[in-house]
This record gives sequence, structure tokens and C-alpha cells, in this order.
Amino acid sequence: MNASAPAQRAFLFDMDGTIVDNMAFHTTSWLAFFERHGHALDADAFFRDTAERHGREIIAKYLGEDADHVTLLAEKEIVYRELYGPHLATVAGFDALTASARRNKVALVVGSAAPTENIDFTLDGLDLRQRFDAIVGASDVERGKPHPDVFLKGAQLAGALPHNCIVFEDAPLGVEAARRAGMRAVVLTTTLPAEAFAAFDNVIAIVPNFSTLDVDALFASVAPALAPHHQ
Repeated sequence: MNASAPAQRAFLFDMDGTIVDNMAFHTTSWLAFFERHGHALDADAFFRDTAERHGREIIAKYLGEDADHVTLLAEKEIVYRELYGPHLATVAGFDALTASARRNKVALVVGSAAPTENIDFTLDGLDLRQRFDAIVGASDVERGKPHPDVFLKGAQLAGALPHNCIVFEDAPLGVEAARRAGMRAVVLTTTLPAEAFAAFDNVIAIVPNFSTLDVDALFASVAPALAPHHQ
């Protein structure tokens, strides 16, 4: 009798702040965008006041609840792409880790809250699209992070069960989404310090970049018992 095939494993990558270290440029683009609309904002205060807020909430805070957030968010993202375009690059060690994952037959998935235009900008600008088995963005799910939808859909497309998935994230909302999906998480401190993730029981590593990570060691890592919270 033939042994059963090994279970499919998957790496699921957030994009902004994880595949690319670009969050500072998002802040800079917000400040430039609001300056065009008559608001001169302090960078530190803006970061503090808008941390973990979605774009629509940020627009409402400074331009009012009745502002056309769809048009305004599209305008802000154009500013972002203009500012970040010349600096577009992957986080150190990303290419080596994903190449190793490929050799080990680990599926690769993007699970991002970014709009389609930004996903296209990053993946096509870095010629990464063909590297991934599935790409799931904000337009592909009804609920964003911290709901688990983006990671559950990515795992489904990759043919992997949640307990065989590892999520790479830079934000607490994303780590919480992974926890609710029943997935382990690796945190990159591109945006926030390690202390910001102390409360999460699904985090198996906290690193500045991908360069020290090993595929087999990651899957051998054990997090406290995880039960999916599909809420």
C-alpha cells in the first residue's frame, strides 16, 4: 500500500510591511494627501492617532463622515505609489525564504488588506506575481482583518488546512486574523516593536526580516493550542 501523500503546507504573506518595508511611505503619503486638502499634520501625532485604523476611518476623522472616501482613498493611493515607486524592494531574506519554500513544496500565498491597484503595483513592480500560488486582497473577501477571511480563503486556494499554514505579518490586526483562522504567525518588526505582539499566543517567531528563517524549523515550531475562531 502506498503511503498517503504529505499534507499540503503553506506560507501566507501579508504584503505591506511584510513583503515590502513600506509603511513609513504610507504615513508620508497620508500627510502629503492631507496637505493637498488643507491639513498640515504632525507625523508622530498622525501615526499615534490612526494606528490600526482603516483608510475609510482615517478619511472620516480628518475630512468628515460625508467625505467621498472611495474617491479620496484612490487619490491617496496614487500619492503613495508616486512616493514609494522609486524605493520598491522586498524585505531582506524574502527571496531566499520563498525559494527554499518552493524547493520544499510549500505553497505561497499573498493575503493582503491592500486594494487591487496596490497589489498590482507591488507584485508586478517586483516581478513577484508568478511566485505565488494564490493572491487574496481586500476585494476578494467581505470582511477585512482582524477577521480571518483573507487567510482562510488563501489557505483554501492553496489546498492547505489552517494548522499547516504559517502567516507572516507586521501588524496586530493581521496576527489576530491569523489567530482566529487557527494559524501560527511570524511577526516582522518593520512597523512595530516586538512588545506590541506580546499578548498573542499564536506567534512562533519575531524577527526584523526573513534572513534567519528556516522552512523546516518554522513548521516544527509549536504555538500554544490554537482553535479556529471563525467570527
